[in-house]
Amino acid sequence: MIAAIIRWSIHQRFFVLLTSFILVGAGLFSLKQTPVDAIPDLSDVQVIIKTSYPGQAPQVVEDQVTYPLTSAMLSVPGAVNVRGYSFFGDSYVYVIFDESTDLYWARSRVLEYLSQVAPSLPDSAKPQLGPDATGVGWVYLYALVDRSGKHDISQLRSMQDWFLKYELQTVPGVSEVASMGGMVKQYQVTVNPEKLRALGIPLAHIQTAIKRGNQEVGASVVEMAEAEYMVRASGYIKDRSDLANIPLGVNQNGAPLLLQDVAEINVGPQMRRGITELNGEGEAAGAVVVMRFGENAQTTIKAVKEKLEQLKKGLPEGVEIVTVYDRSGLIVRAVENLWYKLLEEFLVVAAVCLVFLFHLRSSLVAIISLPVAILTAFIVMRLQGINANIMSLGGIAIAIGAMIDGAIVMIENMHKHMEKTPLTDENRWQVVTKAATEVGPALFFSLLIITVSFLPVFTLEAQEGRMFSPLAFTKTYAMAAAALLAITLVPVLMGYFIRGKIRPEQQNPINRLLVGAYQPILKGVLQFPKSTLLLACLLATTALYPLGKIGSEFMPPLDEGDLMYMPTTYPGISIGKARELLQQTDRLIRTLPEVKSVFGKVGRAETATDPAPLSMIETFIQLKDRSEWREGVTPESLRQELDALVNIPGVTNAWVMPIKTRIDMLATGIKTPVGIKIAGPDLAVIQIIGTQLEILLQDLPGTASVYSERVAGGRYLNVDIDRNKAARFGLNIADVQQVISSAIGGMNVAQTVEGRERYPINLRYEQRYRNSPEQLTLLPIVTPNGTHIALGDVASVTVEDGPAGIKSENARTNGWTYIDIDGIDVGSYVAAAQKRVQEKLVVPAGYSITWSGQYQYMQRAQAKLMYVVPLTLALIVLLLFIHFRRVDEVLMIMATLPFALVGSLWLMFWQGFNFSIPVAVGFIALAGVAVEISVLMLLYLNQALDRKREQAVSEGRALSRADIRSAITAGAGLRVRPIIMTAAAIIIGLLPILYGTGTGSEVMSRIAAPMVGGMLSAVVLTLLVLPSVYLLWRGKGLQNK
Repeated sequence: MIAAIIRWSIHQRFFVLLTSFILVGAGLFSLKQTPVDAIPDLSDVQVIIKTSYPGQAPQVVEDQVTYPLTSAMLSVPGAVNVRGYSFFGDSYVYVIFDESTDLYWARSRVLEYLSQVAPSLPDSAKPQLGPDATGVGWVYLYALVDRSGKHDISQLRSMQDWFLKYELQTVPGVSEVASMGGMVKQYQVTVNPEKLRALGIPLAHIQTAIKRGNQEVGASVVEMAEAEYMVRASGYIKDRSDLANIPLGVNQNGAPLLLQDVAEINVGPQMRRGITELNGEGEAAGAVVVMRFGENAQTTIKAVKEKLEQLKKGLPEGVEIVTVYDRSGLIVRAVENLWYKLLEEFLVVAAVCLVFLFHLRSSLVAIISLPVAILTAFIVMRLQGINANIMSLGGIAIAIGAMIDGAIVMIENMHKHMEKTPLTDENRWQVVTKAATEVGPALFFSLLIITVSFLPVFTLEAQEGRMFSPLAFTKTYAMAAAALLAITLVPVLMGYFIRGKIRPEQQNPINRLLVGAYQPILKGVLQFPKSTLLLACLLATTALYPLGKIGSEFMPPLDEGDLMYMPTTYPGISIGKARELLQQTDRLIRTLPEVKSVFGKVGRAETATDPAPLSMIETFIQLKDRSEWREGVTPESLRQELDALVNIPGVTNAWVMPIKTRIDMLATGIKTPVGIKIAGPDLAVIQIIGTQLEILLQDLPGTASVYSERVAGGRYLNVDIDRNKAARFGLNIADVQQVISSAIGGMNVAQTVEGRERYPINLRYEQRYRNSPEQLTLLPIVTPNGTHIALGDVASVTVEDGPAGIKSENARTNGWTYIDIDGIDVGSYVAAAQKRVQEKLVVPAGYSITWSGQYQYMQRAQAKLMYVVPLTLALIVLLLFIHFRRVDEVLMIMATLPFALVGSLWLMFWQGFNFSIPVAVGFIALAGVAVEISVLMLLYLNQALDRKREQAVSEGRALSRADIRSAITAGAGLRVRPIIMTAAAIIIGLLPILYGTGTGSEVMSRIAAPMVGGMLSAVVLTLLVLPSVYLLWRGKGLQNK
């Protein structure tokens, strides 16, 4: 069938060339239109429910909002994990779905279940769905600063909230623009309780008066002079004077009683749960642009930047927009780096062809067919919606060497035929057909094996599947295109390009050197085949040494170009202290010359995608271009220098990558490589277990830092209401709680309408009545019947410990331990840590510990690869059997694979690489390319043996062992050029990736290492071991003569 396709292609060569031109045109169009990103979107399909419950403590939020929501969401179809966070005033519920779930279907299902549980929530708790974005949605951050000093941070925040935010949300691809930092303007009504008590006015009356004094109505229309006039009664509060003149009633003398008579009215900042700071210079307002799911990151960022340039003209003088995080830089660096590597590979492979073939036109056949195959892969990429990123382009990069193999072997075979049969215009296409059909079927099957052997990568799931499926797709498409072109376009190009004087193989100095060096070694091997096999087996056993020394990890650290500082402080930290700590750390970080800007955030932004407590700092560190770094400074040494520089007691440092960390946090909640989740009913017991884990693991070799959350480390002022005492004064629990929540905590009772801007009006008692437990007990309360009492008459006020924030997974309360490691691989560390914890930690009944973080991914991937790798080998065996139809030949080829592993393991050991998912992908890719050269060797040996068998039959004698040895010498010794060319194209083609630097090189080099090392050992052993096995197998039972 393959031979028939080759003959048809040569016969219909105009049609083949026309189709190739169409493919090139369509490929160039697809290349231009393909979306670009740095890495694939690794985040889970997730829907976030954010519920604001103002002024409520975490325990109240957990009991009344988060727990009802998480328990309801457990039954949502497709949900695999439900994670809840209860903070002061906010609840976050993350519903994580199976990866095959469509995001918008998931959102509709969550909305459906939310509608069932929402009526049971408190009246002031308003749940809403988060943006249709993913964990990698934070693509651009900016800060607003005023260098002139004319505007304060509340004015900057107003510019962000009411000008920039809405303008940027119109940009295509933007899901949300979340404001953060600065101060939100608030009208603060500070009531004097003594005056209320003197006038006999309850606090609830003030609330009602403010609400009634802040409204507008319409009154239909009035017709005058043949025209309609719409009637409007104004009444919105627009400034402090409007608020001050709200009437509360009249006094005994009949004079109006106004709000200003019983309260002070000021403009101040609203209570905030997030602060941002720039370069250690002071607070700044800012925002994060969240990209919509499935959008083109580079296009979205470009559009946002263009919009900001337009909006700058509308900002007041002195106000600047400062970019503090921009992923487009990473995208450009990553993609440019891969394109440069592709160009390097292309040139290297072209040089290999030219050196070995010693004929420019022949080399052009291979060089032209390669870009056609790559562009064909881009057509399928665009149709499937795969972005151009380091993984999808990496798939093409690791395939380039193998893609050209078909053309190389065909061209070399054509040269052999031309040495025997000089080309003329009459016999040209007959010679091309004979040369192509002779090796075409075997070549097609070997390229098909390389293609199919990579299919098991598609079985990887979750984060590792999302990471490597683009690579697997593009490599498969590129190899499939190369296999098809090898039996269609390449024979046609050979007929047109290979002409003129072709130098015999013996005249090429490279070939002479190869054959001259290989022939004596081959003769020696054939003299002692059994000893050769024994020596090869001994060499294979040497791989056990590096195997025992290589560690394991989920994914190598990917250098994103920028850095993120994510320390953890102890819970219960005040907003003032958090601000001081943030500025202190930012100022220290900014002192390093490699740092371009430092933008720190403590607490959370106004978005459902940021469930950060006040104890969490996130600092975005923009680094300068590497050319501006001090000599000898590397990313690793920079992290170490920063860690030594920022050394503050009570603060646990963590230096991480922005994108990867946000993905990990949203997937598992753990921001460090290793984490432990402690689940149980009592937070105090969870905290005790966490502190025990800290003590057990802090001196374990490889531990850089270990920190267990103080889940019960918050501080509470508990107001315990005595029902009996309250009943004596005609008060219910709700009556007392209303006074507590509004008078002490402050309550937003209305909002002003100032054009397009809206600002809250807050009601509370004076500071001196609520600044200590003793003062709270004296808090005056006016009962409904006019009796004047103090809070202490109906309640006791005590200071207690409690949760600063509550986390839950699948409705079970959690406490998390974060472990950062240094100088050790994840797999080895977790094995040692698990052993120590199992031996020394006593877990009470009803509690459990789960190892999480990167380790969780690694365990899942290892379990999957346990049957993926055997599946790969089974597919290769099946394809080989379909082609050769002989079990013994298939086994002979497969026997070379263990020898390929020798080089892989030793090269990994020398490079200092750990076993990881990229390495596993490299081994799967190696299986296909290593088999290819064994197939070629066996093809040449069988061809030489067939010729010897024909010669023996013509001479009327039986085949002897000497004939076998002679056939091997001719088949292997004289056809060493195509085998070395094939291996050299793959090995040399991968060297730019193996030893390359730049964005994405950490992952790509680990894919290339097993392939390069494996091919080096495979080619040596194929040239020496396979002929020995062939001699023993074919020569069995034959005479030596």
